[in-house]
Amino acid sequence: MALEYTIEIPPGGFVTLGGELRRLAENLALDVSDRAARRALTAIRADMAGAKLGRLGQAIGVTSDKAKGRGVYREGDVARASGVLFIRSKSPRTVGAIISYTEGADIRPVKGRWLWFPTDDAQRVIGSGAERRRLTPALWKERGLDQKIGPLIRLRSVNGNPILAVKSVAVSQVAGGRRRAKRRLKNGGAPKGTRLAELVVMFVGIPRTSRQARVNVRGRAAEAAAQAAAELRGV
Repeated sequence: MALEYTIEIPPGGFVTLGGELRRLAENLALDVSDRAARRALTAIRADMAGAKLGRLGQAIGVTSDKAKGRGVYREGDVARASGVLFIRSKSPRTVGAIISYTEGADIRPVKGRWLWFPTDDAQRVIGSGAERRRLTPALWKERGLDQKIGPLIRLRSVNGNPILAVKSVAVSQVAGGRRRAKRRLKNGGAPKGTRLAELVVMFVGIPRTSRQARVNVRGRAAEAAAQAAAELRGV
């Protein structure tokens, strides 16, 4: 979605009336536009949750002329009331993710030739939470993982793209179990129930990737605006 998306109620504004009737009409438009924007936000957050985007929808906020206490906007004999959906997060990563998943995007590396993605093994090593999601090759050394786990070694995969791997990482010995990479002991040995694997891939490099839009923000906003306009016509 754009950084902001305005839902104007009613579309095109309404002709300013006189006296008490005008005041009632303006207050009604303020109420309806506020509800329309909040209705759209609820639908968008539900769509994002359904698209398995986690709590990304919480980074979208809503406001309106009513919420800001500034009344309708007048231009000549026409008045307008609006609600606004906006990205409230200040994180470039979050903003980029929302725009990508609502409008689609072709993603290329900002620096260098490759985009680096951590493997499941790398994520298991670093643990859960926000720290895992931010893991990059640069942070591997910054957080001392080159000492705790081992330095990253660049190799070439079978498809010609590079990978970053670590030698002698402790993995589970359970037959048929999932391959879980773990920290080595301080003496360099393997923890109980594990063995030292000769090589474990931690990052995979690709030149570019693309994301298809999963959530139709414009459609949800238009839907909310149409419902609000119908509500006004029914008064």
